[in-house]
Amino acid sequence: MSTGFRAYARYQALATASQRSVPKNKARQNSTVNSELFGCHTFNYTQMAKMLPASDVKLLKNHPVSGKVITQEVAHRVALAVKQWAVEKGATHYTHWFQPQTESTAEKHDAFLDFNDEGLPIEKLNGKLLICQEPDASSFPSGGQRTTFEARGYTIWDASSFMFLNETKYGKTLTIPSLFISYNGEPLDNKTPLLRSIRALNKQAMVALDLLGEPTSYVQVNCGPEQEFFVIDSALYHLRPDLQLAGKTVLGAPSHKGQQLDDHYFGTINTRVINMMMEVEAELITLGVPVKTRHNEVAPSQYEMAPIYEGANMATDHNRLLMAVLKKVSRRHNLTVLFHEKPFNGLNGSGKHLNWSLSSSQGVNLLDPGDSLEENLRFLYFLTASLRAVHDHGDLLRAAVAVPGNDFRMGANEAPPGIMSVFLGHTLSKVVNDLVDGAKEKSINHFGAQDTINLDIVKIPSINKDNTDRNRTSPFAFTGNKFEFRALGSSQSISTPITYLNTGVTASLEKMNGELKALLDQGKSLQGSLLAVIVQNLSKSKAIHFDGDSYSDEWKKEAENRNLPHLKTTPQALAKIIEPNNMALFKKYGIMGSDEEILARQSIAMERYVMLRMIELKSAHELLTTYVFPAASEYLKQLASAVNKTTQAIGSVPNAQKDYLLRYSELTGELATKMTALAKTIEQISELEESGNLVKTANYIVEYGMTAHDEAREVADKLETMIDDSLWPLPRYRELLFVN
Repeated sequence: MSTGFRAYARYQALATASQRSVPKNKARQNSTVNSELFGCHTFNYTQMAKMLPASDVKLLKNHPVSGKVITQEVAHRVALAVKQWAVEKGATHYTHWFQPQTESTAEKHDAFLDFNDEGLPIEKLNGKLLICQEPDASSFPSGGQRTTFEARGYTIWDASSFMFLNETKYGKTLTIPSLFISYNGEPLDNKTPLLRSIRALNKQAMVALDLLGEPTSYVQVNCGPEQEFFVIDSALYHLRPDLQLAGKTVLGAPSHKGQQLDDHYFGTINTRVINMMMEVEAELITLGVPVKTRHNEVAPSQYEMAPIYEGANMATDHNRLLMAVLKKVSRRHNLTVLFHEKPFNGLNGSGKHLNWSLSSSQGVNLLDPGDSLEENLRFLYFLTASLRAVHDHGDLLRAAVAVPGNDFRMGANEAPPGIMSVFLGHTLSKVVNDLVDGAKEKSINHFGAQDTINLDIVKIPSINKDNTDRNRTSPFAFTGNKFEFRALGSSQSISTPITYLNTGVTASLEKMNGELKALLDQGKSLQGSLLAVIVQNLSKSKAIHFDGDSYSDEWKKEAENRNLPHLKTTPQALAKIIEPNNMALFKKYGIMGSDEEILARQSIAMERYVMLRMIELKSAHELLTTYVFPAASEYLKQLASAVNKTTQAIGSVPNAQKDYLLRYSELTGELATKMTALAKTIEQISELEESGNLVKTANYIVEYGMTAHDEAREVADKLETMIDDSLWPLPRYRELLFVN
């Protein structure tokens, strides 16, 4: 395909994109309000109550935290009820929908259609089919836990999340949220460790509340992920092989206008995009996804959607649904949604800020200060446990967000650096510092009924959302009555970050609960003992308190002085998962059952890093070889021809014209050199990859692969700004970002 033809295709795509009409909104056309339609396509507790015994509904409600076994009899009743409900709504198939370790979802569909003993067709779903299905597991990553010829795997119904109907143009499918395990019972998904971490944290949080004299039936982990993404026209997307294969542009000169005018953030949402968002919201409302917020983000063509808070397990499923529905609906609007963390160089990337808190069965937010001394001591106790978790397990929290695309964000001006710290804000920092300073002469064993600490300092001024400014540079910020884990990548599942955070807080609570119980057993007062434990653990976690600019070089130096780990790359962070203390932590709380499982998960993540980086590097080399260099060579030929013709016509050419030709010729030659270097680097990485040493391969990519790519890209991006536009084959940044 000639350079000129590719450039013509680009012009055609631009013409198509710029002339798009806004399609008719396929969102509901009646006047029914969201609250009446919410969850109408989910088999929720309201629907269950109409079709199942009250005892079954109660068991299912308590299942997320109790983890009690659901018997075959209960499962059979649920299966019959949900089949009836789904078929009446037009469903013909069902699927067990699960989350393998691929940062995506998976499903295998089966028809309700079956035959009875007389050979007559019937719709069938029983308890056995609901609880367990057997998809082929051989092609899913297992990290060496099984050989490739071992195919048996099982999807297990996750009764802690609602079943729902997935609707397409030609029908509906009953979708059953599920776990995924191997033939030998090893978890092969991200949801199983998440559920284990929720139950482990629930156990220690209940112990804490018992010690505080506030017993509860359960403690729920609540989450609300803010999803960021880019939206571009699909005609332009399909002319960018790098976007199709790698999810990001591996080449591309920055647009002269980007985000420097700050005119996109919270601006009027593009008509095509908001029309698409409305249709997305209409579908999500029926699926019980509590979408709340939509707005423009900082970069051009960047947006955000966010839900209302809900239980962590449900929030995980709902975030995957949000991403899937965005992808599906955007295609109907001739748009493409990009979830990559850094699809465009020089612009803000996309994250997924995870809001996290705990609440009791009575609905009390355990991270919300109150009006009484008792409420504030409870708040400080759980706040301290959270801080201690970040201090003791900051390396794990960094590993939790170690997805390949996040390396392009971490430490830049739109994402926190790879140093885990906590922002508390002026008011709460003062309370914490006053507590620690006021008790600095005391040890945990010297607090008691006669303690001399002035309890007035625990009377916290109203710490709500507006009490203090927010710190967008902090990876873990307190925002009034919850924490915001800001370091997540936009493409990743929230399962692993929640799992690791829950595990760290569980460990902190167990330590603090033991210390508190020991003091109470000595006959010391509850308030004095509580204060002692709080102060002791606040003192131990002081190093991670930082309310300043986390982007600054000064903070990086200060963090080093505080012995805080600075893990800049995905391979560095993933290495922390298999350190002995972290492996022991996972096994202690049953989050992962064995060393083999932990090693396998780390291996899968490292292998994914290598494979995705290789896709990026190979995509870059192919574009340079088959798109950029031919265009550059053609333009060089045209320039040289123009100089020769001018010389023949008038006997000479201006020196400036000669200099420009020489400079351009040198750049084209430099590009050829850099392309060759990149090709050799890719070969060397492939050889390392074949050796099976993932760690060595990943580190080689970091040190040499990305450097070779960046050097080649720098030259290509310079040439893009010089080549005749009629020869340039790839949609430019200004076209991708501003033609919509």
